[in-house]
Amino acid sequence: MADFGISAGQFVAVIWDKSSPVEALKDLVDKLQALTGDEGRVSVENINQLLQSAHKESSFDIVLSGVIPGSTTLHSAEILAEMARILRPGGCLFLKEPVETAVVNNSKVKTASKLCSALTLSGLVEVKELQRESLSPEEVQSVREHLAYHSDSLLSVQITGKKPNFEVGSSSQLKLSTAKKSSGKPAVDPAAAKLWTLSANDMEDESVDLIDSDELLDPEDLKKPDPASLRAPSCGEGKKRKACKNCTCGLAEELEKEKSRDQISSQPKSACGNCYLGDAFRCASCPYLGMPAFKPGEKVLLSDSNLHDA
Repeated sequence: MADFGISAGQFVAVIWDKSSPVEALKDLVDKLQALTGDEGRVSVENINQLLQSAHKESSFDIVLSGVIPGSTTLHSAEILAEMARILRPGGCLFLKEPVETAVVNNSKVKTASKLCSALTLSGLVEVKELQRESLSPEEVQSVREHLAYHSDSLLSVQITGKKPNFEVGSSSQLKLSTAKKSSGKPAVDPAAAKLWTLSANDMEDESVDLIDSDELLDPEDLKKPDPASLRAPSCGEGKKRKACKNCTCGLAEELEKEKSRDQISSQPKSACGNCYLGDAFRCASCPYLGMPAFKPGEKVLLSDSNLHDA
């Protein structure tokens, strides 16, 4: 009992399962009650009912599971997380469980390293193995009866873990320094600053050579470029001239003008010059016959039937 570090006034939870001998459980509870005294409390909970229990978080200083002599308890991830929840910050969990020493695929019994990892993932810290020993004949029989598991490479390990000194989801204000910080800008060398400073007086100084920007241009730079040279290499290539998408070389505008000229030239020419006045002034063979009057030069679309009839 001294290994668990239980003292007077502490709240202890004992977790048992169907493999726990009843007499051994009663004997353990009596010893724990003698250690905790009247100010403490010892609660006994079945492992299958732990998740449905009404224990509030941070209820116990110490949780003992599987430590009853003769029991062979397996702990799932949900059970370990619930034990961590009901522990108080700084509280300790002590558990005992049979583990595999050989690598067995899809085994319901974990190895010691996987059991330690499961405790860490449940939120506990300072997880370590306290003891490793062979199973007693009673424990071997319990594994076969209650776990329906047969193996010659099983050992019993006792592991402990500690809950951090804070609750899950707790927050704390950060102490930030309010002292005024320096600007952090590097000091400027006065000599370097003077070297790169050009004042109005320097502009009048004959010793200062200023470069005329026009002198930087060559005669070729002053010539107006040929519009054809500005076109993209692929613009307008092929049997059918076609401008590129988002054309910027002017080919799109040029093709649009050509299209407009073709449409104007395709309009039938009037022989009498009176077609726009209306049917009263039109010839019998006029292609505009039957259409309303229009302004001279106005674009008029003729249907194929009108042209064929004419």
